[in-house]
Amino acid sequence: MISARFRQGLSLLACVLTILSLKAEGASVGITYLQDAVAKGAVCLDGSPPAYHFDKGSGTGVNNWIVHIEGGGWCEDVETCLSRKKTDLGSSKLMVKQFGFSGLLSGQQKSNPDFYNWNRIKVRYCDGSSFTGDAVDPANNLFFRGHRIFEAIVADLLAKGMKNAKNAILSGCSAGGLAAILKCDRFRDLLPATTKVKCLSDAGFFIHAKDVSGGQHIENFYSKVAKLHGSVKNLPASCTSRMGARPELCFFPQYVVQTMKTPIFFVNSAYDSWQIKNILAPSAADKSKAWKDCKLDLKKCTPAQLKVIQDFRTTFLLAINRAGVLTSPTKGMFIDSCYAHCQIGRQITWSSDSSPVVGNTKIAKAFGDWYYERSPLRKLDCPYPCNPTCPKVDSESGLDG
Repeated sequence: MISARFRQGLSLLACVLTILSLKAEGASVGITYLQDAVAKGAVCLDGSPPAYHFDKGSGTGVNNWIVHIEGGGWCEDVETCLSRKKTDLGSSKLMVKQFGFSGLLSGQQKSNPDFYNWNRIKVRYCDGSSFTGDAVDPANNLFFRGHRIFEAIVADLLAKGMKNAKNAILSGCSAGGLAAILKCDRFRDLLPATTKVKCLSDAGFFIHAKDVSGGQHIENFYSKVAKLHGSVKNLPASCTSRMGARPELCFFPQYVVQTMKTPIFFVNSAYDSWQIKNILAPSAADKSKAWKDCKLDLKKCTPAQLKVIQDFRTTFLLAINRAGVLTSPTKGMFIDSCYAHCQIGRQITWSSDSSPVVGNTKIAKAFGDWYYERSPLRKLDCPYPCNPTCPKVDSESGLDG
């Protein structure tokens, strides 16, 4: 029989090996609170300081930086914002102290060969407006300060060495992917002119489309977000100046990207699971719950529902095209046909044996080739259900935060 002491030794060894493995992957990264930002009014919904996780670069990557913005939706009214501030999406007091880095943020050369030794930062999301808001609701003790948070975090990173950056990427997933679009040119302006700056939006190209009832659910939703948070003044002026009486529509990337100056790459599904569930067939537009099973698994859709979903893909691709992504020499894309939402934050979809492939290329290689200008990449998948490399289930559960 194995002695208790020997078993304890094995257990301890296993723990040590696990910790070493996590460090090698850059997986467990501690939190940094920006206490100084509070005095500038750059605070989470509940007034707590903003935060990020920072894994320092090394070797050839010591002057290269990735600033990756966490996702997590939005709050559009006082009630939803009050609920949100009781979570880690509204309060840094409730955030985990350690965060797992994987995918684009991985510190392992094998799984992230182009960026593994860069300075990698995960910006925590606690304002509910994709970092666009600048308002306060004293009656409800709510702080809508997303814009100030973004400015404060970038300033702090510049002071910690990003002012010497040779290369810099602003990226994000979901609501963070939208922020990576909306803040891309601003990020470029805040960095030295000599820095090579590009942006990466993962599942952030939310489209201006009607829902299954013919209504404008997502348009109305973003309008409420913009009004509550005071966002319009912080949306890109190159867009708002063109939108007349509807500047809040600049929450939609299809109107913003047309006038962007900074190179940007889009990783998105043409069947983005969040968009199908919340833009195309939100519960408010599906009172009979006819879409409930279909939204959970596209294999359960009726032929008529699949036709609507294929039409949604067409609308998505038209929006991408009208934004100039297909013709601009500075824009790239990896548009697959997986039922997914957020794909760069997990190793399994970023770069692994199980990663989705479009045009014989995985996401990590596609983005790396575009960033380093090894090839001007635009990868567009065939219509669902053509791609056998897609995950078998909706990967929205893999949302990287």
